[in-house]
Amino acid sequence: MTESEQKKAKPRSRGIYLLPNLFTTAALFSGFYAITSAIDGQFETAAMLIFVSLVLDGLDGRVARLTNTQSDFGAEYDSMADMISFGAAPATVMYLWSLESLGQAGLVGAFVHLAGGALRLARFNTQLGIEDKRYFQGLPSPAAAAILAGLVWVSEKYAYGAEDFSWAILTVTSLTGLLMVSNFRYYSFKEINLHGKVPFVVMIGIMLGIAVTLSNPATVLCLFFFGYALSGPIVTVILLRKKRRSRIS
Repeated sequence: MTESEQKKAKPRSRGIYLLPNLFTTAALFSGFYAITSAIDGQFETAAMLIFVSLVLDGLDGRVARLTNTQSDFGAEYDSMADMISFGAAPATVMYLWSLESLGQAGLVGAFVHLAGGALRLARFNTQLGIEDKRYFQGLPSPAAAAILAGLVWVSEKYAYGAEDFSWAILTVTSLTGLLMVSNFRYYSFKEINLHGKVPFVVMIGIMLGIAVTLSNPATVLCLFFFGYALSGPIVTVILLRKKRRSRIS
């Protein structure tokens, strides 16, 4: 056996990449901590931790691509972490925060979000490599979780009584689960080139956006993700009209 053949026959290392999986583990811990905080009645803290998970979840994939450390293990681990951080954690927080008072209806509403998150992640994993990279099919689970976390954060910050809006909260919680498994198209932002040049006015807009967000993160983030959820049906209608026009022409 030649030296080149020996190298080919050499088994692959079974180790895992440390850096991106550290971010995934941190996101997983934030989701778990959100659950325990909700159990202790610290709902504002729980909501903030879900947003921390969202940031860390965005970083792990980007770090893996920048350092060329993508792996099948990392992808599967990320999905499992997402299930906890954006499925189980928001569902648990919403149930303990408000939906528990509605009895079985509240339990079902929380489960709809949980099941929607699981189905969304399963569908996403099976469509890797074949879906249009510009759009997500269905509301991404981090965005769905952010809607619920933002609702809790704003309500706790301004001392709105969750018990007064239990049915409305049930509706929103259920809708996030249904939107995740819908066929609505959501812009993925994957086409944004972070390495390219942009006009100076764009930088000014980004700075203003950061300043506004930091001045009142609860309200701004809540409104942003609610708006993103509404963008799905709008984008879908626009895409369908374009397809019809192209067929006619």
